[in-house]
Amino acid sequence: MAQLIDVLKSGKFVVTSEVAPPKGVDMAQCLEDAELVRGRADAFNVTDQQSSVMRNGSLATSCLLKQRGLEPVFQLTCRDRNRIALQSDLLSAYVLGIENVLCLTGDYVSLGDHPQAKPVFDLDSVSLLRVAKRLQEGFDMAGKELKGAPKFCLGAVVTPGAVPLEPQIMKMEKKVKAGAQFFQTQAVYDAKLLESFMAQVKHLKVPIMAGIVLIKSPAQARFMNKNVAGIKVPDSLIEEMEKAESKPQKCIEVTARLIKEFKGLCQGVHLMPIGWEKRVPAILDAAGL
Repeated sequence: MAQLIDVLKSGKFVVTSEVAPPKGVDMAQCLEDAELVRGRADAFNVTDQQSSVMRNGSLATSCLLKQRGLEPVFQLTCRDRNRIALQSDLLSAYVLGIENVLCLTGDYVSLGDHPQAKPVFDLDSVSLLRVAKRLQEGFDMAGKELKGAPKFCLGAVVTPGAVPLEPQIMKMEKKVKAGAQFFQTQAVYDAKLLESFMAQVKHLKVPIMAGIVLIKSPAQARFMNKNVAGIKVPDSLIEEMEKAESKPQKCIEVTARLIKEFKGLCQGVHLMPIGWEKRVPAILDAAGL
């Protein structure tokens, strides 16, 4: 499978999909979900304790995908590790053949299933990118020389629907300067909003993949609108879901339509199935991908 950085440079419309490690050690379902779109998704984001819920590790799951010839994107958050552990995990990832890293600050532990846990946040997403870039130059954060340097394809996230948007763009500029080579966005459901955002960040000249969380129900859409900063599912789309006889079929139809609308605006899409991984092949079929 081609490395993500090569696919991004090729000009191809890139498709990445999310893989969620299990809460336990039975990896079968997780790996089966990735196999569903082998040869169709260019890479697979492996979530790192998403929503601060304890699960198997992103690094271990990324390694298993790599062993199967699938291209992982190792998500690394600053929530649970100090700078020593973050640097060590980056080096470990490279040794295991994992070069794509999505650098994230991470959700607060109060959102998860261990709210009594102590958050770390020794670094944030921008400083983590700087650290990864410095490791590639052959030095750790303390200025000590490495015995062999890694080479990464570094990614970051941005929220096109944030209000106000200016702080997001300023942070995005910092992330590019720190070493970000591509971006995946928070979920977007409005082509005009995405078009406006892309126009405002075109000076950065960096590949951007539009994120889409699969909408399973009107209730889920309303929940995201109310509780997830920067996400706005249009009322018209919610009404469309409400009228649908088959919610799964409508989800496939809506997601495929969004992909087609986004195709001329950005460099790819990042699909977040959140339990509906089995719908992804049908979505790609409907989108002509």
